[in-house]
Amino acid sequence: MSMTEPIETMAEPWDHLDAPPVPARAPHAGASIIPKSSLAGRSLAAVVAIMTFLASLTTGAVMLVIGAASDWQSDVAREVTIQVRPVPGRNVEADVSKAIAIARAAPGIAAARAYTKEESARLVEPWLGGGLSLDELPIPRLIVVKLFPGAKPDFAAVRTALAAQVPAASLDDHRRWIDRMRTMAGTAAAAGIAVFALVLAATVLSVTFATRGAIATNRPIIEVLHYVGATDGFVGGQFQRHFLMLGFKGAALGGGTAILLFGVAEAANTWLTGTPGGDEVAALIGTISIGVAGYLAILALIVFMALVTALASRHTVNRTLEIID
Repeated sequence: MSMTEPIETMAEPWDHLDAPPVPARAPHAGASIIPKSSLAGRSLAAVVAIMTFLASLTTGAVMLVIGAASDWQSDVAREVTIQVRPVPGRNVEADVSKAIAIARAAPGIAAARAYTKEESARLVEPWLGGGLSLDELPIPRLIVVKLFPGAKPDFAAVRTALAAQVPAASLDDHRRWIDRMRTMAGTAAAAGIAVFALVLAATVLSVTFATRGAIATNRPIIEVLHYVGATDGFVGGQFQRHFLMLGFKGAALGGGTAILLFGVAEAANTWLTGTPGGDEVAALIGTISIGVAGYLAILALIVFMALVTALASRHTVNRTLEIID
């Protein structure tokens, strides 16, 4: 080795003490401080799924009830009934003919037809049995009066004419039934809103407790992040993103199950159409279908529940971080 060549020296352990410090960097936005899969996270997703499923069922049921009530109202509002009671000393058939003539003469009346004796017997057959003779029973004769669409006849004038010419006749415009149907639809809607409010409150409480538990578990990590320069906004964003995904997964599972259930019910209703059981169900609640609007409402509910989960988590994180700071 030449005397002029530089001699290499071995680095000593304390040489790095004179080096300038490396500046600390805040965690990047793609980092995750919360485990993506945990027992608490799966439990919260299950709770959100159950709540979304219940809310979806409630929404669909309310839409079915309101739709059925609307169909009943429209059917009832298209016709009225005149009842002619048999009275001693009067000819029932003549009274029926006079009542039909009065009804047909009123403006807005499309048609008027009296039930025959056979049809009247079939009406009471479920209660009194078959083989009845209406001549031996004082069963009223019914006249079905159909209205023109959108027409509003003067029922007061019709009642006055019936009272003058056919004292044993009375007109029923089904106003009482229509009011009951409206009350039923309003009650169903109010019950649905109450159930939805309870589901929403339970979801917010579940998210709040889950968020506080996650903060308590990851508190040392949060304190280290604050020490290296992470802001409360970054920490809150991490929790919000995490719970948004949990909420969306749970809501999609619950809402998807409800959509599948309504779809199966609609298919079964279509398959049973024309059978005795299907006809009875159709007569009671109409077609079992929530329609496109119902399915869109459930999809909107899925997004809403996910947003509620994320916002409830962010609010809880912000309040908790203020206490920690």
